Amino acid sequence: MSQRFSSLGWFDDVLQDARYAVRAMRKSPGYTAIAVLTLALGIGANTAVFSLVEGILLRPLAYSAPEMLVFVTGTYPNGAFAAMRQQLRTTDVAAYADGHSFNVMGLGQAARLPGTLISAELFSILGVRPALGRVFDSGEDVAGRDRSVILSDALWRQRLGSEPQVIGRSIELDGVRREIIGVMSKDLRFPSATTALWIPLHRDARDPQNSWAGDYMPVIGRLRPGATLEQARAEIRLFQSRVVELFPWRMPARWNADVTVIPLQRGLVSDTQPRLIILFGAVTLVLLVACANVANLALARAAVRDREVAIRAALGAGPRRIAMQLLTESLLLAALGALVGVALAAQGVELLKFLLPADTPRLVEVGLNWRVLAFTGGLAVFTGCLFGFTPALHASRAGLARVIGSANRGDSGSVSDRLRRSLTVAQIALAVLLVIAAGLLIRSLWTLSTVDPGFRSEQVVTARINPNASLCGEPAQCLAFYRELEQQARSIPGATGTALVSTPPLGGAVAKRSLLLQDFVVPPGEPAPLFWMNVVTPDYFEVMGIPAHAGRLFTRADLSGHSVAIVPAATARRFWPEGSAVGKQIRFVGELEWRTVIGVVADVRAYNLTSDAPSFIAGTVYVPYTPRATQEDGRIPAEMTLVVRTPSDLPRVGAALRDLVFEFSREVAVSDVKSMRRYLSDAIAAPLSTTVLFMTFAGLALTLGGVGVYGVLAFLVSKRTREIGVRVALGARTSDIVWLIMKEGVKFCAAGIALGIAGALAASRSLSSELHGVSAADPATYAGVSFVVVIVTFLACYVPTRRALRVDPQVTLRDL
Repeated sequence: MSQRFSSLGWFDDVLQDARYAVRAMRKSPGYTAIAVLTLALGIGANTAVFSLVEGILLRPLAYSAPEMLVFVTGTYPNGAFAAMRQQLRTTDVAAYADGHSFNVMGLGQAARLPGTLISAELFSILGVRPALGRVFDSGEDVAGRDRSVILSDALWRQRLGSEPQVIGRSIELDGVRREIIGVMSKDLRFPSATTALWIPLHRDARDPQNSWAGDYMPVIGRLRPGATLEQARAEIRLFQSRVVELFPWRMPARWNADVTVIPLQRGLVSDTQPRLIILFGAVTLVLLVACANVANLALARAAVRDREVAIRAALGAGPRRIAMQLLTESLLLAALGALVGVALAAQGVELLKFLLPADTPRLVEVGLNWRVLAFTGGLAVFTGCLFGFTPALHASRAGLARVIGSANRGDSGSVSDRLRRSLTVAQIALAVLLVIAAGLLIRSLWTLSTVDPGFRSEQVVTARINPNASLCGEPAQCLAFYRELEQQARSIPGATGTALVSTPPLGGAVAKRSLLLQDFVVPPGEPAPLFWMNVVTPDYFEVMGIPAHAGRLFTRADLSGHSVAIVPAATARRFWPEGSAVGKQIRFVGELEWRTVIGVVADVRAYNLTSDAPSFIAGTVYVPYTPRATQEDGRIPAEMTLVVRTPSDLPRVGAALRDLVFEFSREVAVSDVKSMRRYLSDAIAAPLSTTVLFMTFAGLALTLGGVGVYGVLAFLVSKRTREIGVRVALGARTSDIVWLIMKEGVKFCAAGIALGIAGALAASRSLSSELHGVSAADPATYAGVSFVVVIVTFLACYVPTRRALRVDPQVTLRDL
């Protein structure tokens, strides 16, 4: 019974402390408002970024038993995947090929829609069920049985108006009739939210080109009962050592050499995870700065309330009771900050989703939910204790005799003064660390944005032309269509040049062919080097503004004459370092005819702004669009990008291109109508979003750090008013008073900059993956940031210094 009353007494104490805390906060509205707003900014920013981390990295995948799903880090063609499916004993596997698009007929107006090729078992391995119909049956991805399609929920609703009788209906994809067998649930967004439909892989063991030279696909799997991740890793490494022997040609020694098996959730977000972790670390530093700022405010307020606390102690309140009452105030402030922070985070989440690239995995799933709110609640308790512990401890040790004595001596709170100074230095150090990171990212972004892409992007508009298989069934028919289209495109108002290219720079697609080169001996045991093959029309280099370095460019005569090719300068230097590439002979593997290199052009940043091609590509070659410009599948490119140089605006040119193609054929879709400027801006979208967020966090931390310096110096001036008055009365000059205050700011600034630089150097490795063209220890950035912090610190010192100069010595002497 007594234990029960004791518990109730503790509860009464808490309620009493809470009521007193509310009254205390109402009596100090300025302090309350500043503290709540400061905490709200820190907690809100952390809540918003944590919602990204939770939605993308931490939230379990919405599949059956997601902990059993795995991801194979290598990519494999059809033939290798078929062998993997037969040989693995620990894992059931499935493959998919993303990034495809299809001309769709039979769902209203013809359109070009994104889709994914998948092995028949993929949905079964994921453990998902369709909203309507069924998933693919085993073997339904084999040639002759692969004429079905599954629609996404969004496509079903937008194009078919949620028609329930859609199962069994036929539609046409790229000229091939397919039967709709299912509609997936709205929650399925595999492999990305843009996927509108799924069709089965076309597996044909009789066709070596299909089996070994098609898409190199990611592989996912589900561990079989009793199997472990380590067993799956050992098995995939054993498989990798054997699969190279199955290829009809020699594979590079390093192909998939580091292949392993990881959890599927980690595999899907592996490219995004480092960036999110860096952002979360940055926003955590902002919260620490906010807590230090509020702790400084609370210490200053506690010093003012020493007499009140001492009287409470004299009336019987013990140190623990006093500490709990003040800690309750801190927790209430943190709770209010969390409430306001959640409101800010709700808007912040939408801003983050807008800033991040649209292809960020699982981005559409991000939002505030109970897990995020629970994190915010825990964060509020943590911050309340973090900034409230020191003031509570200081106040709980106050005694009446010490307070009265200190009033006479003027040395009250020497310990709390040291704490305030330490907290201020910590704020500046953390701000310096964040501003240095932001400065490095800004310099990196500037370097990227000023990279010469090798072509003139201004006044160039592109459009992807996607004819059906029936239109390009014969090479001559396809070539005639594009020849007429290119000629008619010259009539677009303002057009000064038109051309065609199979893979535009920065377009994301790579067309690869193995190549033999004159005077280049393939090392023993290595395959022929893999080249990026660009198929172009003769005016392409002129329209794109790609200059020739040697030899000549293509002409119309090359469309019907001898086989010719052009290489960029980097490829020429790599394979013919001792002489000119012009006149050299090259031959695609699988062909008998040799081609003559007739020219060398400038290097083009075709893959991204930091490299001309992916690491597995040895060089680049341009060939004219003729019947001899065949791809790995033995066909000429059917999908081409029309490039138009024109000063007209994008909407007008895009509409004219669509109308022009529509006049040729209603079965030809036009997609990706955008300017080359847009390609460049898309190429820096990810680093731009990271830089903007770091700039925001750094600006917030620097502002809070400046406010912290101002608060400490203002408190210092108010505490030393008598001393300053006496100094002035004894003849101290204005410069002496200025230095008396400013030297405190100088100490804060110097110590904070030194610690911040040390922290930045220690953390530089974690940021280096986000930097391009700038070192993580760049001296110019460190010096520039130090200068900015010095300016901010001196601005923070300005008002307290002016206040010190206004101290009247006569008033001070009268009060002595």
